[in-house]
Amino acid sequence: MDATAARKRLSEARVARLATVTAEGRPHLVPVVFALEGDTIYFAIDAKPKRTTDLQRLRNIAANPAVSLLADHYSDDDWTRLWWVRADGVARTVDDARKSDHALDLLARRYAQYRSARPQGPVVAITIQRITGWAAAGNPAC
Repeated sequence: MDATAARKRLSEARVARLATVTAEGRPHLVPVVFALEGDTIYFAIDAKPKRTTDLQRLRNIAANPAVSLLADHYSDDDWTRLWWVRADGVARTVDDARKSDHALDLLARRYAQYRSARPQGPVVAITIQRITGWAAAGNPAC
């Protein structure tokens, strides 16, 4: 899959898995909803029930900003439709209120839940350094 097709599939995906690394070097993987603009992926910490606001993913990014985001499609019945896209990059918490609001606007356009309950937690921006993907042979848009 070329970079253009990978970017298109990533932009259309509704959920992805965020991979970070703990300070001890262990992988940490969580699902996230996100918005893609140019070479930047945004996600926010929302109000869904969490045990704490001191989230592992945020601590991991502070200690080691190298991350990967993986979106994929799996079909039990038709393996010719399988695909995945991975964006590797550098993550940072967005400190600028105007940029954070812009990211939240992008997220609200994609997810109705964020239009009715705008996230109050931090916004994270991932600058994409590399995007790769794979799709089964004959899969459209490759």
